[in-house]
Amino acid sequence: MKKTGFDNDKYLKMQSEKIRERIQSFGGKLYLEFGGKLFDDYHASRVLPGFKPDSKINMLVQLKDQAEIIIVINAADIEKSKVRSDLGITYDMDVLRLIDTFRDYGLYVGSVCLTQYAGQPSAAAYQRKLEALGVKVYRHYPIEGYPYNVSYIVSDEGYGRNEYIETSRSLVVITAPGPGSGKMATCLSQLYHEYKRGIQAGYAKYETFPIWNIPLKHPVNLAYEAATADLDDVNMIDPFHLEAYGSTAINYNRDVEVFPVLKAIFETIMGECPYKSPTDMGVNMAGYGICDDEAVQEAACQEIIRRYYQTLCLKRQGTATDAQIMKIELLMKQAGISAADRPVISAANLKAETTQEPAAAIELPDGRIITGKTSALLGAASALLLNALKVLAGIDDDVKLIAPTIIEPIQALKVSHLHNKNPRLHTDEVLIALSICAATDELAKRAMDQLQNLQGSEVHSSVILSQVDTGVFRKLGVNLTCEPSYQSQALYHR
Repeated sequence: MKKTGFDNDKYLKMQSEKIRERIQSFGGKLYLEFGGKLFDDYHASRVLPGFKPDSKINMLVQLKDQAEIIIVINAADIEKSKVRSDLGITYDMDVLRLIDTFRDYGLYVGSVCLTQYAGQPSAAAYQRKLEALGVKVYRHYPIEGYPYNVSYIVSDEGYGRNEYIETSRSLVVITAPGPGSGKMATCLSQLYHEYKRGIQAGYAKYETFPIWNIPLKHPVNLAYEAATADLDDVNMIDPFHLEAYGSTAINYNRDVEVFPVLKAIFETIMGECPYKSPTDMGVNMAGYGICDDEAVQEAACQEIIRRYYQTLCLKRQGTATDAQIMKIELLMKQAGISAADRPVISAANLKAETTQEPAAAIELPDGRIITGKTSALLGAASALLLNALKVLAGIDDDVKLIAPTIIEPIQALKVSHLHNKNPRLHTDEVLIALSICAATDELAKRAMDQLQNLQGSEVHSSVILSQVDTGVFRKLGVNLTCEPSYQSQALYHR
């Protein structure tokens, strides 16, 4: 069984206390830049086993009487319909999703800020849409010479031109659908306006990774570099922290590079900089939640391998580069790992070689490895799913959980009426068929009851799976990797 390496309850308690302390240190008002995902943080839960994907938003719920949320979105991202790769939805649609989710948790969403607004038609239309939905919208504009022309930035023509966002709580959380949205610039603009109005306020940054108080080459920090290979982030020792305190702290290149500029901006706005290093700006307490370093290191090493295969597939699809692949290969060498450390890879590829058809393998949380092969009725992923459920339910392998008499009409529907060229059932279709059988078949019901026990399993496919199959495994909490090749030689793959 996989070991727990992270104490989530301890982390939540320490994190909320740290944020309260930072609010008080600035006289009662704090702009907190939230990096990464506020909820559904599956990267953190994979590399820190025991970290719950919704930990950060649950921590905020403990502060909900003090907190309000501002969601920022870059107007240029609206104009070009930028898409979140993990969800497959545009940033502007994700803002609506975020608002709904925050409200479901009882958190107050004060407004949305359109950053880098330059009259983009789609952004103007989006503002009208939000306002029609009752959401307050503010505009922040491009500033010439940002971030280096400090005297111009901190002036009436710079931050002063931005609309002042009205806030009413002591903790103002600035979040966004993704990177490059302008979270930090929004925080600093608000500080400028607050001090112009004689209101004391401060700024802090909350990002889980890299974890500042574990070693530079710790697998958790290496896994962060692997996850951000497309951003070209590099973890490094914070030289400002080392000079100020004589102790080592880990940060990443962008924060270190921009700190002298931020320091000058703080000094211009506030009269002095409250921080001696970029690490000082952070409030992350995740390092203190690690309770089993060996378990955490093992989990992080697995994540680096998964990121490697994910990037190989993205390269095959034309959205990643050789440089990204080489970077992750270097990280794997630093961690002392290879593809051989992910057992399902060799299991799936061996099955594919033996059958001369696409195949897949799953490693269950208890360590057992099961394979699935392509047949006339089922794709390899679907067969694998049924085989795994049989094993978990203690059902003999030769038992057919779904009779061919049920599968064949579904295939006929797909081919004859929906004009699908592939008659084999995808994983979602298999689960629907299995759930129908479960209404009258006790064995099928026993298999369905095991779905929850797939969470945390590892799967590898010898070919790139469809979006449908990928989505089903993600929803089941299964960690998937694929070989960077397609089942067919067609140019268009759904």
